[in-house]
Amino acid sequence: MTDDMSLMLDDGMQGMSGDVPVSLGDVDVDDVDLFGGSVELGLSSHPPPPSKQLLLRVDEQRIRGCCQRIGWSKQGTIAAISEDGQSIDLRYLRADPETAAWGLSQPTSYSQFSAANTPTTFSGGPIVHLAWAATGHPELAVIDSVGRISILAFSITLNRPFPLRSWEADPIDDLNAVVGCYWLPIMPANKQYNLLHGPAIREPQGYRYETAYIHAFGPHHPNPAKSALMCVTSSAKLRLFFSQNSSVVHDTSIELENIASSDDLATHASICSEKGVLLIAMTTASRQLKVVRAVIHWNLPQHQDKPAPHQFSPVMQHKHAASTTWLQRGHEESQLDISSAQISHIEMLPSALPGPNQAWSPPLIITVRNYIPAGPGGLGGANPEPQSIINRWELLSESTPQPLHPAFEQLGFRPTNNSNAQAAIRLNRLAPVILSNKTVISVQTLQNGRALCFLFSDGTSQYRDRFTFEEIFQEPNLARISSLQHAGFELVDPTPCLAVALSPTGCSAAQLCEGGSVKWNTLKYTGPAFAASGPDPYDDILATAREFVEGPKFAYDWILDIVRVLKINVDYSEESHHDQLVRNNSLHLCLSILNHMGFRGEYKKRAFYSKFSMLALNSRNIVILITIASNTPGTLKEKLNPLDEPDVVDALAGCAKWALDLVSYICDCLFGLLEDSKFMSFLSSGGNFNDMVGYLQEKNEVALHLILCSSTRGFLSANVRTFRGLTDPAKLYFADYSVLEVEDDDHSLREKRLKHVQIDVFKRAELAPPRPTNNSSGTSNGHMNSFSQGPPMLRRCVRCAAVMDDISGSGSRPGYQFVLAQQRKCSCSGNWGLIPRTPASA
Repeated sequence: MTDDMSLMLDDGMQGMSGDVPVSLGDVDVDDVDLFGGSVELGLSSHPPPPSKQLLLRVDEQRIRGCCQRIGWSKQGTIAAISEDGQSIDLRYLRADPETAAWGLSQPTSYSQFSAANTPTTFSGGPIVHLAWAATGHPELAVIDSVGRISILAFSITLNRPFPLRSWEADPIDDLNAVVGCYWLPIMPANKQYNLLHGPAIREPQGYRYETAYIHAFGPHHPNPAKSALMCVTSSAKLRLFFSQNSSVVHDTSIELENIASSDDLATHASICSEKGVLLIAMTTASRQLKVVRAVIHWNLPQHQDKPAPHQFSPVMQHKHAASTTWLQRGHEESQLDISSAQISHIEMLPSALPGPNQAWSPPLIITVRNYIPAGPGGLGGANPEPQSIINRWELLSESTPQPLHPAFEQLGFRPTNNSNAQAAIRLNRLAPVILSNKTVISVQTLQNGRALCFLFSDGTSQYRDRFTFEEIFQEPNLARISSLQHAGFELVDPTPCLAVALSPTGCSAAQLCEGGSVKWNTLKYTGPAFAASGPDPYDDILATAREFVEGPKFAYDWILDIVRVLKINVDYSEESHHDQLVRNNSLHLCLSILNHMGFRGEYKKRAFYSKFSMLALNSRNIVILITIASNTPGTLKEKLNPLDEPDVVDALAGCAKWALDLVSYICDCLFGLLEDSKFMSFLSSGGNFNDMVGYLQEKNEVALHLILCSSTRGFLSANVRTFRGLTDPAKLYFADYSVLEVEDDDHSLREKRLKHVQIDVFKRAELAPPRPTNNSSGTSNGHMNSFSQGPPMLRRCVRCAAVMDDISGSGSRPGYQFVLAQQRKCSCSGNWGLIPRTPASA
């Protein structure tokens, strides 16, 4: 045997002689690191091992029921927990002022979670969870590791909150740690249904757009403009945080379960609204899955339609519904290590209608368990692939009791017929779904709960139908478009991440990557958003659409489809009341889209339709400001009169001058067209109307369109009616048009760029240079600890880059604040972002 072994060694060593080259296939020997790390030879079939940060993140999700580290509000603010857990970073999407390209803003750090002018303490540990309310002025719940809760309101700008509730008064107790939270839904306008536009059905003459009505389940806050926060603690306590009409936040609580030992502690919880009650799904340390029903009695007076001026005093009641063990291994699952027996996510979904004339689908509970192997050769050597196991239970109600076994009758037991017996409720376990090579880090609902999106650690996502749990939106489907994926869009640049949040429209995602960086990933066309379900911000849709901005008729065709889907009235040729025109929010939406799609940068020439829309939107805004200031509501006339305050008169004077400048500009342009021989030739009997329109678009001349269009003509007449006969007509032809920002020739644009001219869209005047300040802290470094005096700030529109002075600190002037409240958004409907005021604010 020894001789044989020596022969084998001799034969093997012959290949190492100098005459025979060493072959490593396609690997260059010079590239082999002999003293450093390993070189990938393409021989291993195992996926790369998970990073340490991902392992810590999955462990955190198993330990804490609430640990959402990034969230996206309905208004557009993206909040993320900082790496040290001592602050939150606020970002938002905005169009770059120079190029109009969309991207994330710079982060603004915020750490003031205690009372105003009081240092924030983190004695309860780091921040672990963020939860956004769906209110018109979003509220953000910031929760630390022991369940202390601070609530912030974003009423004006996207990156400067105002504290509504401090966490300083909350006790420091691990039993109060939050394992599940839920903001009550906002009551829809019709109080019964949410409107869902889509899908688009392809027909020979074009697309037909369907409309679905989704039941809107309560409970709701008694004030339709407010929400309330529900929290489940580790000790199975249900807490309710609600705000009074004065915006003061109160709270109350009840115990859902009796905690006798550590095995009874809740680990994860999820809440949903189900036909006027709350369904609460909880998992415990002893691997029990429990469902509890809870109701809220707000104790409101009878026959009251408007929010009550008195204090709310809600009372909660609960009742146990069903329970089972959540660890029920089936033959579909492989026996993995102990980590696979730990829940990472739980979702409670209410009952829903799959379609018209179909039966209700029962409430559904979804749990996710992640298995991540230790790596080849480690504890996970037998199962080297990561897995995510999705378990599901239906909450069934049985009206007829199940028959007893015949053996009980032999014992002499006779069941009694009780007509008043309540229906039995049980949990019916469905077949699990196993996702191989994937680690679920977030689960979000879409389309009013009719679709589920599973987001993975590798940056990819998967959509599943809520009723069948089949995978959807996998391939383009131009015959029936219910999502942008059906029209050939997809997220083409997935990046490994630790946490992710979908935008309210579902058209893009914000990814919290390793190292604390946040990346924005939007849909790109690879070959049309989820169907719009409400007034969500559509900035990420505009960002996706800018890919086609150079298309000659893209914006025009898009607006035609929107008008057709929403059935928008655009004809105001008859003399109708201006209220109907100003309150036409759908028309405002169309003008806002056109305004942005033709915006190419702050000092660059706008497209024809963008220039037209910009003037129309600003005219509408001036109508609103002058009307609001001149017609104070009767209930406030004794307390304030905006026109008594000099600042209000100064701002309205700028608006009035802007309106008159616009009229003089239109007159000047119209008389200029009279002297244009080529234009006049189009008006002859043989002229072509389409050629005339093309000629005006080539010249970027919008004056004639502003006069002929019934809606803009209505805005113009509303603006100038008050000043009719007060101005010498001869002076209109020599007016200065710089405030209008309509001069778009190369010389005018170059001069404005060199002087860095910026127009305040509230006062309609050129912004004065910033005053120097000695305060070097404040917000100039992007950090906000309080609202003390700091460097001067500007509000910049995230959509059209318009600016105005930030004058939030003028609380002692109620009339001014009353008028300023109408400027919570830009005239184009874009949200405001707060930026330091510098000689070149960008």
